[in-house]
Amino acid sequence: MTTNESPRWFKSSYSNNGGNCIEVAVNVATRHGVVPVRDSKSPHGPVLTIAPAAWSEFVGGVKAGELSA
Repeated sequence: MTTNESPRWFKSSYSNNGGNCIEVAVNVATRHGVVPVRDSKSPHGPVLTIAPAAWSEFVGGVKAGELSA
């Protein structure tokens, strides 16, 4: 992702600092059409970019309990 706007990374308040977390940077979604996601344990590692609609669907599914283990 090429951007002049720096991603503002954050973790969910539900993460409990357990180490198995992802970070997202939704601040670049409108301008660049992607939601960047990365492993919080590897902040300089690869970044997965997801379409905003797909990210919204994923978050909705998590909230609805559709993605339980």
